[in-house]
Amino acid sequence: MAARTARPRPAPQNRPHDVVVFGATGFAGRLTAEYLAQTAPPDCRWAIAGRSAAKLDEVRAELGRPGLPVLQADVGDEASLRALAESTRVLITTVGPYVLYGEGLVGACAAAGTDYLDLTGEPEFVDTSYVRHHATALESGARIVHAAGFDSIPHDLGAYFTVQQLPEDVPLHVSGYVRGSMMISGGTFATMLTGASRIRQNVTAVRARRAVEPREGERHVQAKAGRAGRDPIDGGWALPFPSLDPQIVGRSARALSRYGPDFRYAHHVSVPHLYQAGGLAVGVAGLVGAAQLPPARRALQRRLAPGDGPSPERRARSWFTVTFVGTGGGERVVTRVSGGDPGYGETAKMLGESALCLAFDDLPATAGQVTTAAAMGDALIDRLQKAGIGFDVIG
Repeated sequence: MAARTARPRPAPQNRPHDVVVFGATGFAGRLTAEYLAQTAPPDCRWAIAGRSAAKLDEVRAELGRPGLPVLQADVGDEASLRALAESTRVLITTVGPYVLYGEGLVGACAAAGTDYLDLTGEPEFVDTSYVRHHATALESGARIVHAAGFDSIPHDLGAYFTVQQLPEDVPLHVSGYVRGSMMISGGTFATMLTGASRIRQNVTAVRARRAVEPREGERHVQAKAGRAGRDPIDGGWALPFPSLDPQIVGRSARALSRYGPDFRYAHHVSVPHLYQAGGLAVGVAGLVGAAQLPPARRALQRRLAPGDGPSPERRARSWFTVTFVGTGGGERVVTRVSGGDPGYGETAKMLGESALCLAFDDLPATAGQVTTAAAMGDALIDRLQKAGIGFDVIG
């Protein structure tokens, strides 16, 4: 693996908490708190945080944890964010859209040497975070880990898992195919609308990052949305998937030499029927177009308010698979990451296990803005497998 910068770890006794969930009164935050309540080891000192003490008390009561610490903080209050970051070793935030509400907490964690996790799928936010806070986090030893939910753990760790099945020190090519069934929450919908409305800002953020990010050395990495065509494993149709996921995969590949001297990744969404492919393309184009018009954007937002989300019954019927086809050195492998409700149940699991992994596992020395594969890799895959998420070689 590539060399990594060593990081000092805050001694556990110097912080009152190991893990804090900020945004615990929201839909995703509450599910994450529920997951920790069920799975955190007895010696894990964790807490919930948010703006409203009354709502936090309600969550604590629902969790059946009367002694669970409750911390107040507000994204508009820098002093409260600083105090929150300084109170814990690992901080989870589910408060989005992150491009509007997230930067203050990243900055507070970077300054405090606190490990940070979110579930963002917003490229603009990730790039802006790198430009403004990566250097500070390198200095303090903080690990800033974005996209630690369905965006982008199955894709990032799935590509990492696939690479490990292939020969070393040869050019590698991996293609990913995402399938699933799910409904989104109001918070996720708000984030999608916000991102779709900020095309110019996204381009500016990409350019700003390129201006300060170190250039590639002798190794070459390319990760992007794939091309339209057939799904070679499950049949049906594969479409380009221009999400944050391939960017995260590419950053892991640049950080880790195990991906070989020349690594290429292509990202797709897969659907069984051609009419579904057409409907998906039209729907995405319509959403992006409507997001450019403030009245249309507000009208859409009223249809699904932040805090709303799919019922437990609907989540129980949801599922996902991400299938990877990897080639290199004359060998071919097919792997699959699979699980239940991707957007919420499994995302809470991924976020919770990532926090426990950062807090308690023996991990490589990293700091700054890092990916889940670079920061946690094998340890997190092992945790997720034990928690019921499949990482399998299927061909």
